[in-house]
Amino acid sequence: MRTEKKYISPLIVAAIVFGISSCSSTPVTQEQSTNTAPANTPESPNSTANNSVVSPAPNPETSETEKSETKPVASPSSSPKQPSASTSKKIAAAPSDTLKRTINATLYTSDAQCQSLVAQKVELPANTPIESAVGKIIEKQDSGDFNLSGYRVNVKNGVATVDFRLSPNSQRQLSSLSSCEQFALFNSVRTTLTKNPQWKVKNVRFTEKGQEIVL
Repeated sequence: MRTEKKYISPLIVAAIVFGISSCSSTPVTQEQSTNTAPANTPESPNSTANNSVVSPAPNPETSETEKSETKPVASPSSSPKQPSASTSKKIAAAPSDTLKRTINATLYTSDAQCQSLVAQKVELPANTPIESAVGKIIEKQDSGDFNLSGYRVNVKNGVATVDFRLSPNSQRQLSSLSSCEQFALFNSVRTTLTKNPQWKVKNVRFTEKGQEIVL
């Protein structure tokens, strides 16, 4: 009997302690449930309104307006430029500018009998009028056995020096020219350079490779 009392008395004590602990834990559970209740409650209308302001629903009219405003506008520079009236005038004036690159001059050449000089109006390049005039006269003097390979013209203080270069294939020299040929060449050049006042040439000298030609 004593043994049974030893086992029963602890069980009774344990049952009493368990009962007391269960009674004391019940209010705590209720308080926890009461404190946690607001977390499960739905959001207030104010918070919902704030969320709606942050992310408003798209308005079709506003979207269309924004699309129309953000539509890229074609740059004026991308469109081909139409030629203006001034541009057309410049294009039309191009031929006249080309003609202005030449000047009018009088060329004096010998007649067939080598007795007189005949004046002839010609157009010469504006940048080299004197050289071109001498070249035209030389072209008429070249023959099968007398050829000039080149020439130079230098004008200084009203004196023009014409330096002739004889071709290596030429069979005749400048000194072997007849009086008619000399008249056609030297007189034509001298008269042409001195009779055109715009060139301001008063006298003409003739040389061959720098050596003066005695006429």
